[in-house]
Order: sequence, then structure tokens, then C-alpha cells
Amino acid sequence: MKVALVHDYLREYGGAERVVEVLHELYPEAPLYTSFVDWRALGEHAHRFKKWDIRTSWVQKNWVMRRFHSALRFLTPLVWESLDLREFNVIISSSGWFMCRGVVTRPEQVHISYIHHPPRNLYGYPTGSPPNGLIKFYGAVVNPFLRMYDFATAQRVDYLIANSKETQARIKKFYRRESTVIYPPASLREALRAGPPIEAARITYQVSSKKSNYYLSVGRLTYAKRVDLAIKAANELKLPLKIVGIGKEEKYLRSIAGSTIEFTGAVSDAQLNVLFNDAMALIFCALQEDFGIVPVEAMAHGTPVVALKQGGVVETVVDGKTGVFFNVATVSSLVTAIQKFTTLNYAELSRQSVKQAAKFSKAVFLRNMKDFVETAWNNSSKVPVEKIFPRISSR
Repeated sequence: MKVALVHDYLREYGGAERVVEVLHELYPEAPLYTSFVDWRALGEHAHRFKKWDIRTSWVQKNWVMRRFHSALRFLTPLVWESLDLREFNVIISSSGWFMCRGVVTRPEQVHISYIHHPPRNLYGYPTGSPPNGLIKFYGAVVNPFLRMYDFATAQRVDYLIANSKETQARIKKFYRRESTVIYPPASLREALRAGPPIEAARITYQVSSKKSNYYLSVGRLTYAKRVDLAIKAANELKLPLKIVGIGKEEKYLRSIAGSTIEFTGAVSDAQLNVLFNDAMALIFCALQEDFGIVPVEAMAHGTPVVALKQGGVVETVVDGKTGVFFNVATVSSLVTAIQKFTTLNYAELSRQSVKQAAKFSKAVFLRNMKDFVETAWNNSSKVPVEKIFPRISSR
């Protein structure tokens, strides 16, 4: 079984890139095909990929396409169809809005696509910031064609894996395809400084009792993350709030922040581990999140979550046990949830948080992916494959 990995692009280090990194750990000899790599934008995370066999498309040598890949997304089919994957038996694509599952494969090859989310901008889900009039007009012209391409590429794939039940429902809705849920791996190894690494079962949970009194927000500073709600709630309650991340909304968010708000900017994994470990709770206000790996990482450190009850977060946070939900994306709803959170048994919340996070460990992800890929490959020439995993009946 000769494996190739395919990923949209390497420009930032987020949840999708963490998945690719673990997939590469599972198949270290597999080259990574991607549209382009922006080493400067990757910053301190660039070293993670420096020793990989990375094979880029023609976009790598075209600075206009690299710089304006979002605006020029109508060229996406030309990007993926230019890659030659004929030498491989199994192709595993890690696909988001740039639709890298559009790579061309032969009938005898097995193509497994791990779907982080159907392109949010094509189906009306909140994105980085509310679109202006020009962007809306451009989208009205281009997006219908991209939706057709998105649907077509989803039909060409042999097996679809969803990163959550939320994403699985979107795959069913937009692609009319069945899929299998394999949750992405959270970064748990460094989480419990006072205890052993997290495993899926039979673990002694040890949580640091030296929590500070600050709350934490982690993620890109964009409209879809609604960090403004956390800031306004902290202003109202006079809560210490540390905000980790950078993004287009930073200037606005700083302008509304009170004296108890601290912006840390981008931080290293080591710094983030300390911030997670010492925080009283994570405040997570993202709109229609596909999975939401940040709440899982927080819980792994024994840090409960106050979260907006939308999207994939309802599959990870347990209301009243590992945190508290608020139902409406408003400041008053969040304030009520924080007040409720302060009345709960914190030690029990912390213990249950670590236990819940163990379900999303790297060990669990590696085992599930390895079993899925090997079963799909071993049964690729047998009929009916659909009895093992969902698969289209013809190409």
C-alpha cells in the first residue's frame, strides 16, 4: 500500500494542519501534495513540515495566485487536476474550502477524503468577516459554479470521513453522500503536567489545583469566532480575560476591550499549554463551528468550557459536567452562562473535562484512521464494499 497525502495548502497552523501532521505520523513515507506552502506565514510552526517530502502545484511559483488564492478560487479545478498521483495505491485528502479532493485518481486507486468542512462560504455559514457588497456580488457570480464543482468532487471520492456529526450532516445535505465520523486528534500529550499522558481508557486523571482566576479565549480574531461577545461579557462582569490569537478583527476588539482584557497575540504550543492549564475556563463563542478543537484542548487541561451551543461543540462539551452552554449569541446569554458556571462544583467539572477529552486523543484517532484505511484498501476489490464503509456504487 503506497500512500499519498493531499492537503489544501500550508499557510497557517490550525486544526486541519494538526490532522495532516498526525496522518503523516501514521504514514511517514507518504509525500504531501498541496497547492502551495507559505513558509513565512507558518512562522514558528514551519519547522514541523521542513523535513517532509512536500510536492506543490504550479501555484507555488505563481505569486499572484498565492497572494489572492481566495479571490481566484474559480481556478481551483486547474490546481488539483494538475497533480500526478498515478504512482500511489491510496490517496488520503485533507479537504476544506479549497477542495483538494478534486485530485484525479484512477479506478484501481482508493481515494479517502477527510472532510474538515464543506466550504463555508458556498453554503451560507459564517466565515472570517461579513462580506461587503463587492464580495457578495463576486460570490453571486462565482459560487454557483464552485458549488457544482464541490458536489462533483465529492462524488468522485471513494470514501468520505467527517470530522464530526455536524460535518457528517452537512455532507449528507450538500453532497447526498454517507460518511464515517472520525474525530480529529486534540493536542493532549502535554496537557497534564501533574499526571500521565491521556489514553483512551484506564487512566488516573490528575488535574492541577492551582488554577488562576482568569478566563481564556483562543482562536483567530475574526467575525465568525465572535470574540467580541467574550470581551463585552468580561467588561460587564469585570472578569480577567486573556485573548490568544491574531486576525482581521484585532483592532476593533482592542477598541472595545476594558481594563481586565489582555491580548497575548500568537503564542507557542508551550505557552498555550500553560495558559490552558492555569485558566479558570475557556469562553468559546464561535458560530456554527464544524468541530471545534480548542474546547477539547482546554478540557484536556482540566479547564471547563463556556460555549455557544452550536455546531460540533455540542458533541464535545457536556452541559453541566464539563462546562456550560449558552443558547443565543448575545452578551446577556453569555453573562448568564458565566454566572451559572460559577455556581457549579469546579473540581468535578475539571475532573470530568479531562475524562471527556480523552475520547479525542491522538491514540484514538490513529487507531481509527489506521483501521479505516487498511479495511478500505484490503476490500477495495471485493463486492459489496458498502457493507464495510459507505461508498458510492459506481464512478
